[in-house]
Amino acid sequence: MDLDIRRLRYFVAVAEESSFVRAAARLYMTQPALSRQIRALEEDFDVALFVRDRQGTALTRAGRQLLEDARPMLAAAVALEQRVRTAAREENHFTVGFMPGVVVTPIIREFSRMAPDLRVDVVHTSITHQVDYLLDGRVDVCYVRLPLPPGMFEVVPLFPEPRVAALPSEHPLAHRKAVGIDDLRDIPLLQDPRDVPEWRGGASYSPAAPGRDLSSLPVTIEECLEAVASGAGFYVMPSGMADFYRRRDVEYLTLEDVAPRMVALAYMEHRTMPELHKFADLSRRMLGPVPD
Repeated sequence: MDLDIRRLRYFVAVAEESSFVRAAARLYMTQPALSRQIRALEEDFDVALFVRDRQGTALTRAGRQLLEDARPMLAAAVALEQRVRTAAREENHFTVGFMPGVVVTPIIREFSRMAPDLRVDVVHTSITHQVDYLLDGRVDVCYVRLPLPPGMFEVVPLFPEPRVAALPSEHPLAHRKAVGIDDLRDIPLLQDPRDVPEWRGGASYSPAAPGRDLSSLPVTIEECLEAVASGAGFYVMPSGMADFYRRRDVEYLTLEDVAPRMVALAYMEHRTMPELHKFADLSRRMLGPVPD
């Protein structure tokens, strides 16, 4: 079966809107035309993707699986188009994504010296969007903090990065340089507890606890630190990022018993661009572990 990318895009719109009417408006098409396209997609797979009733439109189990797989596929299609258009330009481009706390200037300078005919651009990313930048082709290669979704990227591990706890500067523990995660058990954790599996806080903050609404948590680093400064709880982050986001009303304490996060270089699987491997080798030499 040859998948129709256009129909996949229609399917994702309906799944995200939970409504054929709203999805049709979003796609600037009529609702009957959209329904025909979704029926054709269901016929292609020979499965039902949606349950339609008076309560609305809900995904079936097959629909949930398709949605999980369709999003990266659509992003990859956008990235393909962008890379093809970029390759057609007269100039050779190579775009590197970086995030706060990972110093890459010496590597960019050395790589530019090694490849004088290549235009090297640098794009700022964030830990919450690092995968998006790789999937949609905005960057050719990106410095990331693991983990990444499996089976999609070539990953070059570089170095482990300790993690710290961000606390309000007026908190009784803030004068200490380091704490154990158990010292923070009575303080709300301002992120998904699965990010910090060592934490054993109150039951209401367990990822399996009934009523735990993760959507209410702050999303960006800036929002998290504002919540910390206001006394809402604590936040665990990589030490390099803490160095970047210094502020007077927040203290960063080394966590003695929380696993570090690995900093790595990543790019999409199956890409054969020679510069990718050259840049990865350079990054490994300049940022990787020092041989014994």
